[in-house]
Amino acid sequence: MLWSIIVGGFIGFLAGAITNKGGVMGIIANVVAGLIGSSVGQSLFGTWGPSLAGMSLIPSVLGAVIVVAVVSFFFGKKG
Repeated sequence: MLWSIIVGGFIGFLAGAITNKGGVMGIIANVVAGLIGSSVGQSLFGTWGPSLAGMSLIPSVLGAVIVVAVVSFFFGKKG
């Protein structure tokens, strides 16, 4: 459980860095984006590539980028 949270946070951090939204996201948001993104990514892209804590890293990062981009589109600053 703890290992999944750590890996989810790392995946969320990477997604935030890729989308340039990492500075406005907190630690909790990184973990949530990483865990949800992992689920989304593995559903869309499958389970290939290296794996940690039951999460395939490459599809998980791709899914987290999608999650961060969609959330920031709807809830980001409007100005």
